[in-house]
Amino acid sequence: MKTSLVLTLIGPDKPGLVELLSGTLAEHRANWQESSMSRLAGKFAGILTATVDPDRSDSLLNALQQLEAQGLKVIAEVDHNSSTERLGKEVSLELVGHDKPGIVREISRALAKRNISVERLETEVVSGSMSAEMLFKASADLLVPTDADLDDLQDGLEAIASDLMVDIVLN
Repeated sequence: MKTSLVLTLIGPDKPGLVELLSGTLAEHRANWQESSMSRLAGKFAGILTATVDPDRSDSLLNALQQLEAQGLKVIAEVDHNSSTERLGKEVSLELVGHDKPGIVREISRALAKRNISVERLETEVVSGSMSAEMLFKASADLLVPTDADLDDLQDGLEAIASDLMVDIVLN
């Protein structure tokens, strides 16, 4: 059985960082699985999963630590739960509203209160097309427990949306 690793990385944005990481993984015969990477505030940041033969994992972990000398900080965690099946209903959430502090806190609080897991979250602040006001946009994939009341969730999110003056859509 392969060892599954979850890697987070950050470094100054410059060409060649993905090649540096992928080359290190390839040298240790690790398999790049899933990833999400982007440029944020002048930094290159990402998260990915990789699998490697157990007899190669220690040397790979050491090599990943050595990448910091080349400008890429990598934190690696062994995933002991990769085979654990997560049960629930998949629901997507879309949010748009005037940008202000506290939006993510209020939405995440409502989700946590209902034991809902955030599987993916993407946010951005953009200029409104009809005005110069800044808009906050969020898109999320949620895992809702099978016994959760979706009407209660919808009501809770609508109350938050009204208070924050944002539009929220659940699908």
